Amino acid sequence: MFSWFRALRTERASYPPAEAGVVLYAVGDIHGRSDCLRRTFDAIDGDAASLPQDRAPTEIYLGDFVDRGPDSKGVLDALIARAGVRNLVFLRGNHEILLESFLSGQTPFEAWRMFGGLETALSYGVDARLLKGDGLKPPDLARLIPAAHLAFLSALKPYYVSGGYCFVHAGVRPGIPLERQTIEDLAWIREDFTEARGPFDHIVVHGHTLTRKVDFGKFRINLDTGAYMTNSLSVIRIDGEGVTELSAAPA
Repeated sequence: MFSWFRALRTERASYPPAEAGVVLYAVGDIHGRSDCLRRTFDAIDGDAASLPQDRAPTEIYLGDFVDRGPDSKGVLDALIARAGVRNLVFLRGNHEILLESFLSGQTPFEAWRMFGGLETALSYGVDARLLKGDGLKPPDLARLIPAAHLAFLSALKPYYVSGGYCFVHAGVRPGIPLERQTIEDLAWIREDFTEARGPFDHIVVHGHTLTRKVDFGKFRINLDTGAYMTNSLSVIRIDGEGVTELSAAPA
C-alpha cells in the first residue's frame, strides 16, 4: 500500500547530545491532522513532566501544518494557542509557501488544489460552490482566515539551529553554507539532499519526504511519517543523552 514511501535504513546512527541543559522536541509534518497534533501535545507533556522544573523544553515544528488533512484551521488554532504557554519554534514548509502564494495571487487555486489546498479551503468554511476549477479566488479565502493565522504564516522561520542540530522542513543543499541556502531548497529539496552522502555541518532534522517510520540516518533524521493518511505524527526528544523517539500513537 505504501510502496512509494522512502525505504528505512537498517541501522540507527549515534547522535550527539544537546547543549548542556537543553531539551528539544521536534515534530514532523502535521498536514491538517489536528487530532494527531493533540495526541502529540499529550505525549510531549507526559514526557516533559519528568524534567526538572527549571528546564523548559523547546518544541520545534518542522512545517507543512496545512493541506491534505481535514483540519488545517484547527492545527493553526492549536499551535497558536500552545505558543502562548510553551516555547515553540515554527518552520516554513512548502505547503505554507503554497498557501501564501495562493493568497498573494501568484498560484491559481487549481494548482494549489493538487497539493491539498481543497482541504485547507474547506477547513476555513469556504463556500463549496467556489471550489470547481479556479473558481476560488484569494479574497474568498483571505476574508475567512483570522488575522492571527496570517501573522503566524508570515513569522515562520526557514530553519533553526541548536548545538549540533539543524532543523529544517525539507533539507539543505549539500556544500552550501546554511546562511546561503535558499528557501526553495530548505522547503522543497528532496533527492539532492536525501541521497547525499554527507556529512553536513549539523545533524539535519527534517520532514517533507515520506518514510514508513522515523528514518534515523547517519547525518539526518526524517520525521515525515505521513500523518495525514497514516495517523502517525512523529516526534523525537533531543537532550543530554542524544535522540529518543516518543510514541504518540492513537489509543
